[in-house]
Amino acid sequence: MTVLAMGHAVLRRQRGVTLIELMVAMVLGLLVAAGIVTVFSSTSSSNKSQTQLARLQEEGRFAISRLGSDLRMANGQYCTNSGGTALAASGGLYLDHLRTPYVYAKSLLGTAAGADSGALHDLTTLWAATSGGVTYPAAPTAPYSMPSFLYMRGYDCGLTSASCTPIDPTTAGLPAMGKAIGDRVIGSSVITVRYVNPSSGWSIGSSGGSSIAASSSTGAITSITLKPLSSELPASHFAAGDLAMLADCSSAEIFAVTNAAGVLTPDSTKNFTGSTPAAQQPEAAPTLFDVNQDLQSVTYYLKVVDAGNGFTTGALIRRVNGGDTAYGVGEEELVRGIERMDFLYGVQDATGNTSFLTASQIEASTSCPPSELNAVTTTGCLWRAVTSIEVSVLMDGQVPLYTLDSNDLNYVYTIDSTTSAPPSSATHTVKPSDQGFVDQLLRRQFTALVAVRNYNP
Repeated sequence: MTVLAMGHAVLRRQRGVTLIELMVAMVLGLLVAAGIVTVFSSTSSSNKSQTQLARLQEEGRFAISRLGSDLRMANGQYCTNSGGTALAASGGLYLDHLRTPYVYAKSLLGTAAGADSGALHDLTTLWAATSGGVTYPAAPTAPYSMPSFLYMRGYDCGLTSASCTPIDPTTAGLPAMGKAIGDRVIGSSVITVRYVNPSSGWSIGSSGGSSIAASSSTGAITSITLKPLSSELPASHFAAGDLAMLADCSSAEIFAVTNAAGVLTPDSTKNFTGSTPAAQQPEAAPTLFDVNQDLQSVTYYLKVVDAGNGFTTGALIRRVNGGDTAYGVGEEELVRGIERMDFLYGVQDATGNTSFLTASQIEASTSCPPSELNAVTTTGCLWRAVTSIEVSVLMDGQVPLYTLDSNDLNYVYTIDSTTSAPPSSATHTVKPSDQGFVDQLLRRQFTALVAVRNYNP
């Protein structure tokens, strides 16, 4: 009996699990595994979203910072700004009259849209052109003061080129709007600012440096000899056919020259008849600049680029001097993931009031700062009254995240509305689908107010 009992005990100890027990264990294991996978998937999705949001925030800050650095320089001249002697305006305010180069050269601007002498770049408003319902003066036949609209120009665009106001910037040589790679992003604004490159130029009158020869009787310039100092660019920087600008802290002159081995001579055939630029006194710290290269035209716009995996996004493009690499960097892509870019211009009118206006409102305004010199400077005069620029950009995460829910997709772009809405909402006047971009992206708006330092109220 004892032996039999012991045998039964051994058999009980060696018995395996039943099929039901095995199935229960498998179900429990699957539930645990499913939980782990769910937690991992949720954590991974959250991590991707957080990583993308951090990248978006950093690139948005960089875009705003880079834009601001050039916008602050708008209208900048050598040792001066766009203002001059303060004169009384209505209400007892004192505002500056226009301080701007005096142009002797016939060929600073062309006579037809899109044509110019090569001295200035990205031009859309030329002599006798019509922009925003405004007709600009005919080409001058005598020396004139460089007009305000040449220092800054903005363009606001909707869904079509016909919606661009005050004029389509494609006429300046920029890409047309579209969804294909290389096109300008649909619904994005464009801005061009001009300023003298502070790192260029040849000082006149320094010991061992460049010098001016002038008529003893009239003071008219007969020649300028370039002898660069160690800190200056070589004389070869001044290309044949380029216009010269001689400037000091009070005034500037733009004139055509012939260039013979670094000796510049005023060109009587390309300057207005009977007028010759005068030499400036060494005590005024005169400096010579190459207009074509040193009076920089800097244009910002958005271009459609390949984001990979069949998707596209927008890139912020900085275009210098018409994109011509002979004059420097040409075009450079600064940051990707920008879908919208808009500008509002804070302007100070003749009464001293400041308002934020669109480009077309500035273009059509006749409320000029005081002491405009003539019709050439009066037309488009409000472009010189811009004291600040509010820039807004809409950034996206570039990589679609299909795990985002509807709340994650919602975004605000205050140029359209202050209400948060999904990408497909009619709240957004320009939708991502209109631009060829996907909806499943994180989007955030960045805004900054940039003071234009070269406005001198």
